[in-house]
This record gives sequence, structure tokens and C-alpha cells, in this order.
Amino acid sequence: MPYRLPHTLSRLACVAIALLLSACATAPWERGKEPPADGAREPTLPPYFLRADVDDPFERIDRAIERIGTSEPSPASRPEIPPEPSVDIWQRLVDRFEFSSCPSGSRAEQWAVWFGERHDYLGRVMVRAHPWLHDIADQIEARDLPGELALVPIVESAYDPFAYSHGQASGAWQFVAATGREYGLEINEYYDGRRDLHAATRAALEYLETLNNRFDGDWNLALAAYNGGQGRVARAIRRNAARGQSTEWSELRLPRETLAYVPKVNGLGCLFKNPMRYGWQRPQWRDQAQIAKIELDGPIDVVQLSVLADLDLAELVALNAGLSSHLTSPTGPHHIIVPRALAPRVRESLPELDQTEILIWRNIEVQGGDTLSALALRHDSSVRALREANGLSNEGFLQIGQVLRIPDGNRSPEHSPYADRYAELAQLQQRLLPTRRFRHVVRPGESLWVIARNYSVRVDDIRRWNRLGSSSLIRPGQRLMIEMEGPAGPSPTVSYTVRRGDSLWLISRRHRVSMNDLMRWNDLDESSILRPGQTLTILRES
Repeated sequence: MPYRLPHTLSRLACVAIALLLSACATAPWERGKEPPADGAREPTLPPYFLRADVDDPFERIDRAIERIGTSEPSPASRPEIPPEPSVDIWQRLVDRFEFSSCPSGSRAEQWAVWFGERHDYLGRVMVRAHPWLHDIADQIEARDLPGELALVPIVESAYDPFAYSHGQASGAWQFVAATGREYGLEINEYYDGRRDLHAATRAALEYLETLNNRFDGDWNLALAAYNGGQGRVARAIRRNAARGQSTEWSELRLPRETLAYVPKVNGLGCLFKNPMRYGWQRPQWRDQAQIAKIELDGPIDVVQLSVLADLDLAELVALNAGLSSHLTSPTGPHHIIVPRALAPRVRESLPELDQTEILIWRNIEVQGGDTLSALALRHDSSVRALREANGLSNEGFLQIGQVLRIPDGNRSPEHSPYADRYAELAQLQQRLLPTRRFRHVVRPGESLWVIARNYSVRVDDIRRWNRLGSSSLIRPGQRLMIEMEGPAGPSPTVSYTVRRGDSLWLISRRHRVSMNDLMRWNDLDESSILRPGQTLTILRES
């Protein structure tokens, strides 16, 4: 049950925690740093209501991932025969490298040097990659693909499952929604498979294999197509071929970003093959699973599970970044990822979950011109989910005035003894997930003009997004969808004050802008040194 501290003690606790976090705001992995002995975990975090305003959610997720990667497996989960000390998970992948090449003076070699000099950056990326590498290596081997493909998420997102680009690509593998769905990823109100590293890895490898087959086994062309689009690459090849010019990827007329993308992957391949040449120390990790996939019979409440199985909520969010709610998706996929050592405890807890009224439903009324696909898009659902929830056949037609029910994944159970945990999860997800689409609940006294002003959008746009006529009235409690071109707010710029432990990369990630833009706006370069208290300008419309 939540408890309260006296006002004075609360203020002292907040100050103490803020000082503690500021002192610890350093890279989660550094060369020479030893993991905690005997699987030691970080001290128990203070209550949610004490740390809510001082925690950086991205930093908290990184610390959670670091704990998962450095914790020792339980004796029951340790392999009977320890792995050979000379072969670790990265060596297993490097042994499968096929195409990476860095000729002297090439852009690929320049990128190998660039990455090799940035120990702190690669250290943070390695921490994020660690729990997933064993599964990725298994999938690469099962498909007989080159090991360099495990490096693609480094270039795409720095292995950040919460990465979201201005081109609306999402997740560690940076899928746009249409391509993600084409390769089997579910995207709905509860879950976005692009952020689920387990599911997205399978989709990405299948997509890359398809591209490689299309471009006659040329992995550099496949990578260019992964970044720039297969249609664009195919047109560039046809154009060069018609002119009698080379169809090598480097000779094609492609966007600057794509022409830099392929050398980055090649450069990383050279760095991982020969790290000592570039002054870098590749991490050596046991070739064993760090995480476990738990199959579920249907949707569950992850907050309940975290209580019953004594799971760290930040670790649960870090490993299940695809979740957008406290519920797993009613339409699947029905699985959850947990630290491997805790898998037995989680399986034992599943039968104890209270599954009564796990879904909270709300009704929507069909209007003229509505279709299932339009309703699914408007309410962050899917056609399949609407059909299943309302017993609709594939041939069934909607009628004006027909009432359909849809599950409301954004409402937590009322009067729950775990209210603080629901609030903690909601705040984590709200601060981590993209904020380009809002579900606004109309409050008493609000008008469309007031709502439009608050979100810096036009009244006509709100009407269009929600199929409202010029004379339509809104009522308290009604939900309106708000689409944003950028983060909400009336000002196109914000000022950011540098804190201890900040870097250009961390700040750009936290504000979802590119590091190049951040440097350009503030007349900085990659060698610039940031100082606590320094003020940076960030353009919110970028």
C-alpha cells in the first residue's frame, strides 16, 4: 500500500535523491569497470512519488538493462559446461562476418576509426545490446546470414528500442509502420511490435534477407535499400545501367544519408573484427541467454505480474518496450520477456493473476462513411481486433448508429492497491514513447478552440482527425485524437541546461533530435566539451 512521508522529510528525501542521481549520471559501462560481484543488484529504489520528478526515464532504462546484462544467472540456469574462454558471443558473430571491408582511406575505414575513438558511446550501446545478442546470434545462424547484420541496430538506433525518427520509423531496427506490418509486426493501442526487440529482430532479418535476394546477393545494396528504400535503389541501378555506368552502391545516385549508412556498417564490421587496430576493446561476454520469452495464454496485466513475481518495473519496461499500456495486447502476440534467472518465478506467478475484468471496454458509435479500417486507425486498434471484439464476420457491413466496443488500454483499474505502480508505469511509458499522437480527454468547459490552442494545432485539423462536422459538439469525457508534427507546445524552441554527465549524444537522444542538428543549432562540433550549467537551444519543430 502507498504511504506518505511528513512534508519536511519528503522535501529532504527529494533533495538527497536528486544529489545522488546527479552524482551517478555517468556512462553505465566504462572500460575496465567490473560487474557487480555475485549478481549484486542496485539498492532498492525509493518510492515512485519521491523520484518521479528527478529520474531521467532513458537513463533509468539504461541502468535497468545494465543490471540484466551484468547479473549472474541462478545456479539452476547456468550451463553444465562453461563456454570456452576464447569464444564469446561477439566472437561467435564475428566468425560469421562476410562482407565488411575497409580499404585504406575509404569512408568505411574513417568510420571504423570514428567509432573506435568513442569508447563511452560504444560502451553505452553495448550495454543495451547485451541482453539481446544471444537471441540475435541464434536467429542469424538459423537463417545462415552474415554476422554483420547484428551491427545494423548500432547504426539505426544505438540499440535503443525507444528510438523514434522524424520519418516515423520506430524501434531498434527502425521500421516504419507499413513495412513493419508487412513483415508481421502487430501495431495497435496496446503494443507496437517495432519496439519489441525480440519480434522486430525476426522481422528485420527477414526483410534484409528479402532485400539481399532482390539485389542478387549484394549485401551493400541490401543495406542501402534497408535505409533508403528498395524502390529508390532499384531505380538508381536501372538509371546507371541505362547509361552504361557502374551499378556498385557507391556509384548510385542516392541520398547522402544512405551513402553514409553503408560505410558505417562496414566500418563497424572492421572495428569488431580487429578492435586492437583501432584502439578499442571489444567486450567479452558469455555466449548464453540473458533473457527468456514467456508464452502467455492471453492478455495479462504486467503491473499485477510485477507485484506477484517481484519484478523490477524498469527492467520489465526495458525488456518489453513494445508495450504501450499496463496490459499486453488482447490480439497478441502473447508473450513477455523477462530476465532469464527470473523466468521460473514468473511462470509460477502466472496462475495467480486475477484475470477478472482485465479489459476495460468503451463504446463507439458508427458514423456515416466509417469503415473498420478507418475506425481502427482512429482508435489505435486493428481491423482484426475490432472484428474479434464485436463478433463481426469478414463479409459484415457496418451500419450508421451501430455501437461497437473497443478495449481501453489507457485506463488502469480503479481503487487498486497497486495504484502507485500503475502511475509509475504510466509515467515511464508516457515519457519514453513517441508523443506525436495524443489521446485527449475533453474536460468540462473546454472547446475545440481551447484544445487546438493548447496543442498548437488548428481547429479544422481536430475536426478532420475525429470526423467532426462544423456543427458537432464535444462533451466532457469524449476522447479526441490529436496528431502532432512535433512535440506539443506553443514555442518552437526550448532552452536546455546541461547537467553533470550529459553529452551531446545523450541530450539529442533525450529530446529525439539528431546530434548533427543539435551541434548545428549551437555552433558545436564533435570535439566540443559541455559544461554543467551551459545552455543549449533545441528546435522543437525539427
